Amino acid sequence: MKSILVVEDETDIRELLVMQLERAQFQVSSVCDGESAVEAFRSKKFDLLVLDWMLPRLSGLEVLREIRRSPIQYVGPVLMLTARVENKDIVEGLETGADDFLTKPYHSNVLIARIRALLRRTERLREANSVKTSFSGDLQIDWARAEVKIQNSVLELTPNEFKLLRALFQNSDRVLTRDQLIQLVQGEGISVIDRAIDTHIHALRKKLGAHGSLIETVRGVGYRVSLASESEVGVKGGENAEAVEK
Repeated sequence: MKSILVVEDETDIRELLVMQLERAQFQVSSVCDGESAVEAFRSKKFDLLVLDWMLPRLSGLEVLREIRRSPIQYVGPVLMLTARVENKDIVEGLETGADDFLTKPYHSNVLIARIRALLRRTERLREANSVKTSFSGDLQIDWARAEVKIQNSVLELTPNEFKLLRALFQNSDRVLTRDQLIQLVQGEGISVIDRAIDTHIHALRKKLGAHGSLIETVRGVGYRVSLASESEVGVKGGENAEAVEK
């Protein structure tokens, strides 16, 4: 049974969420403020987080920043419940580490469907991410730990930069359009301008240094990672990671 943490400060909404999720056969814990959410992650592992944006003590964004960094390093999916629907708010939430948004008021069937979709996607990625891959000797990617190294130095990638790199590598030599990358990186149902992908690609290439040339621009279409120009020196733990969900 998948475990979910609900973080919501309004008692009626929190109790309703818990009831709806328990009826859907999830194991549910709940807290009413941001600091309690962070403490919960320090003491227990959860499969998914349902997180309100406006919270006392720590906001939803502050909770995200805290649980996505060491030593907690929560890499599971986060569904944010919020009344904030401006594009800039959605972009900020995604950049901070949210995987999907659901605006209040919401329909319970949509909530459960979004959660199940996030969990399915996470499970497929977890299976693919069990593979450690090393390219060109000094570029090492550990999918399971969400860690990228060059000459044993860990790169400081944002959550979305790592998701973008993962999507491109797991679909190597296949051209992905900006719309496909938005879906793979930021989740379904999120309206984000496609040029945001260009900004991520530029930042990612810069951080990869000499390896940035792996990410090729296919003009008028999108991007791809081409491994033809670099030798793959090893894949540990199985075959190449399978393609992520279209």
